[in-house]
Amino acid sequence: MDPFKPLTRRPGQRQAEADRAAAAARLGLDPHRGRGAVSNRDGRFERFRHQAADDGWGQAEAASAAPAGARRRTELRSVAARTALARNDSPDIPFDASINPYRGCEHGCIYCYARPSHAYLGLSPGLDFETVIEVKRGLAEALIRDLSKPGYVPSTITIGGNTDPYQPAEKTEGLTRAAIEVLTRHRHPFAIITKSALVLRDLDLIAPAAAAGLAQVAVSVTTLDAGLARAMEPRAATPARRIEAIRGLAAAGVPVTVMAAPLVPGLTDHELEGILAAAAEAGAVRAGWIMLRLPREIAGLFEEWLRLERPARAERVLAAVRATRGGALYDSGFGRRMTGTGTEAKLIADRFRLACRRLGLNERSYKLTTSLFTPPARPTRAERAGQMDLFGRG
Repeated sequence: MDPFKPLTRRPGQRQAEADRAAAAARLGLDPHRGRGAVSNRDGRFERFRHQAADDGWGQAEAASAAPAGARRRTELRSVAARTALARNDSPDIPFDASINPYRGCEHGCIYCYARPSHAYLGLSPGLDFETVIEVKRGLAEALIRDLSKPGYVPSTITIGGNTDPYQPAEKTEGLTRAAIEVLTRHRHPFAIITKSALVLRDLDLIAPAAAAGLAQVAVSVTTLDAGLARAMEPRAATPARRIEAIRGLAAAGVPVTVMAAPLVPGLTDHELEGILAAAAEAGAVRAGWIMLRLPREIAGLFEEWLRLERPARAERVLAAVRATRGGALYDSGFGRRMTGTGTEAKLIADRFRLACRRLGLNERSYKLTTSLFTPPARPTRAERAGQMDLFGRG
């Protein structure tokens, strides 16, 4: 089967959708059309836990529901950006500074490791994470303040280290582009992580920066199976569009890394070589991989999704995940959480290394330069006084 063939409505799909709705009722789930999570389970900081229950009517109602299913609109909430840069000192993460223009992500990837962060907002890591998106107003101005602080030492800033900077909200809000404009204006190195073809919109900024040794892009490709991607990453770009994004970036001279991430044992791990080959053919020069991570609330959300969307494979996948995590669904230990442990994890690492060697990936590194950075001018005393007046403290 051609993984890039456009999806069409299959015979019997209406009945399949009705069966899925009935299964959701039996499982006590509330899936919404076009969303990844199939529940809005409570975050870990909430005082109470809510449990859905079928009173005997739910199954019949679900079976008779319209095939289109329920829809839940996306809500954009404005928050003021007090700072643009987030810092980390994790030995597993290859960057120490990042910019995340949005909290939450409409792509709705069921496996997203950022989901638990929504619990800090008093929201669910489930449906709330992909439908209630916080938009950081004034991000570009906050970034200028960060870069102009006394003693600031430049290092590569990763855009999208938590949630995708090119999720659908970026089409109207433009926060990612505004941040890139600041970085290119001051010749600051940056890297982008995304699974959206919208990144091609900003080639006019990214390509010249890449030519000066100031920019590179990583594109995540989880599967080449369009049907699986639609269920697992419902509002992200299709696999074909991601490969085309790699092609467009590479053609413009931007160094591109393909991230086969996350690899889901028992579900997508067999696609590793195919993903790397498709990306290399499109022009990717480097590659990486990450094992499926299921910290905190994600484990329950992923299992719910799996039992609804891939019920025949659910036990096999969960067993395969445990085989790479020492018998648990997740191991948070540094040095293990990104790659897993055990025989299966080692086999995947070996396959990755051999495939990269065969395809010519990772043969050279692309270290970005910090020597061109020109810090923004610090505000004068009068300007600072004017800023204080704005807040009523003059």
